[in-house]
Amino acid sequence: MQITTLYSKIHQAIITDCEISYNGSMGIDKDYMDKAGLLEGQQIDVLNINNGHRFTTYVIEEARGSKKFGIYGAAARLAQVGDKVIIIAYALMTPEEASQYQPKIILMQQ
Repeated sequence: MQITTLYSKIHQAIITDCEISYNGSMGIDKDYMDKAGLLEGQQIDVLNINNGHRFTTYVIEEARGSKKFGIYGAAARLAQVGDKVIIIAYALMTPEEASQYQPKIILMQQ
């Protein structure tokens, strides 16, 4: 049996860009992707602290050092520049693996 387990989380990232006329996804600075162990194209959930919206999308790479967290495509209707979000990635693990795994959690400085 496998269970869906927290893999990594970026807590209280601030949205820097929103663009509706885009193919969809969430752009994340490559530095933060590396710290969280995220891969381009990986599925994530985004939880908007400001308005309560939750949505599933995938990661695209923003330039390293850009500090960008962008919401693109239809999801851009669910967030605004300046909103705080929680970005969560999950992994399938056996219960034994999950009991030993330590999620990568990044707490953003405010």
